[in-house]
Amino acid sequence: MFNKERMLKNFVEFVQIDSETKNELEFMNRVIKYLKDLGIESEIDDAGTKVDSNGSNIYVKIPGNDQAPILLSAHLDTVQPGNGIIPEVLEDRIVSKSDTILAGDDKAGIVIILEAIEYIIENKLDHRPIEILFTIYEEGGLHGAKNADYSKFDSKHAIIFDVGGKTKNIVNQAPSQFNLVVDIIGKPAHAGNAPETGINALTVASHAVQNMKLGRIDHETTANIGVVNGGLATNIVMPSLRMRCEARSLDNDKLAAQVTHMIEVFEASAAHYGAQVEIEQIHNYSAHRTEEDHPFSIEVKEVMESFLDDVQFVKAGGGSDANIFATKGIKCLLVSAGLNKPHTLEEFVELSEMYNSTEFLIKYLTK
Repeated sequence: MFNKERMLKNFVEFVQIDSETKNELEFMNRVIKYLKDLGIESEIDDAGTKVDSNGSNIYVKIPGNDQAPILLSAHLDTVQPGNGIIPEVLEDRIVSKSDTILAGDDKAGIVIILEAIEYIIENKLDHRPIEILFTIYEEGGLHGAKNADYSKFDSKHAIIFDVGGKTKNIVNQAPSQFNLVVDIIGKPAHAGNAPETGINALTVASHAVQNMKLGRIDHETTANIGVVNGGLATNIVMPSLRMRCEARSLDNDKLAAQVTHMIEVFEASAAHYGAQVEIEQIHNYSAHRTEEDHPFSIEVKEVMESFLDDVQFVKAGGGSDANIFATKGIKCLLVSAGLNKPHTLEEFVELSEMYNSTEFLIKYLTK
């Protein structure tokens, strides 16, 4: 049996190391030291300098038997508010006592990978070749993965511990995402003396929203307007506003169609009122999918079924580093790190699922 007490101790220590996005340096160095204490050398890159972070991606290669190598991954950074975390261990969960996130996303994933490796080393177990990528700046754009050096890896398959829920639910697909930054430019006027001479940007925006498909488009596609900023004063017809929108889909063609639809509606509404619209398109990442009947999927599921019931493949609603890995020809599956309510002050890690995923990883690596 792997060392659950050690895992818990490591997790409690790690979440107390501040590592909000772009401030991963201290935690990066702690992980490097942990690996070195196990006799494992690691490398870092210059990704941080490219994305304004003080940290770097960590690369590890551990030789093994003649099986195909596997890439393991989790990310070093956390969302805000992630400084000054005070963890509290309850019966089967860990929560934050402070007014912060817990940072299980994704320090639980890192703890799982480190424990599996340490257990294998201390028990001198035969294992497949292991490659590891711990990324920076995953939150808010997957920038660490986007700037990683994939020539360092031989793996064609990756297991990423950066998802919540039950271990038995293997994530094999996730959506593509586009962001739109929409500037609607109307015409100012005095709201009391001559409102009819102005063009209210909010009126244009309202017209667009009323004619736009938003929310759940179909079982694979969603769209949302999340942020609206504009206006100068109550006595001025609103001259301009900015809207931040997104669209996601598991199907890249459906996503393209939804983005086109949103742009066309904004343009039509602006034309209807004689306003102008400027739209910036940001393609964050493409969809990825590893087929259920792919040999890698079958192998992972078989290992998990050796000790868990009702194992199934599920789809994710958000992206991860897997979306970037997939563009490099790497087939990806995501396994739970025991995360629940990530990115919120109610975040907690379910210890039984974190332990289940550790057991799975050890079984898979030593299969």
